Amino acid sequence: MTTIEDTLTKLDGLRLSAMADATRELMRAPPEQQLNFEEKLGIVVDREWTARDNRRTARRLKEAKLVTRAALEDVSCDAERGIAKATVRQFATCRWVRDHQNVIVIGKTGVGKSYLGAALADTACRAGHRALFVRVPRLLEELTLARVSGASSSLLGKLARIEVLVLDDFLGSPRGCVGA
Repeated sequence: MTTIEDTLTKLDGLRLSAMADATRELMRAPPEQQLNFEEKLGIVVDREWTARDNRRTARRLKEAKLVTRAALEDVSCDAERGIAKATVRQFATCRWVRDHQNVIVIGKTGVGKSYLGAALADTACRAGHRALFVRVPRLLEELTLARVSGASSSLLGKLARIEVLVLDDFLGSPRGCVGA
């Protein structure tokens, strides 16, 4: 007969640590707070699901290489900046990502183009999409180095898997750009 400790050890061995932790918490609940089997099972599975989803989101955000923590909710919408609240709400749905549409943000220096790009990438990552925030001079440098080292196919393959590619400093000063 398998004991609960054996089961918890197996859960940990299967890397189902959130399920194991939830089970331990449920076991410590006082008798008056005991739940039926279905409720307990639901809690344990939900905990593991949430933990895995949080790790996937954290990994996508890390891989996106965002320069700042940005959120669409914090984007200032006013006539001077030319950003309408309805447009920001539409961006928040990420339909533009699913429909393979491009977003081009233009404006004067200092109006928040990079912040908006980071916020769009952050929102896309949280919605389950892969994103990358990169300054164009750096991307050109990476492409040149990849071509010289014979790794351009690999780099281009990685870029092809990105659903949201934020190109910062796209038409900025050519200073710092590496010629192709």
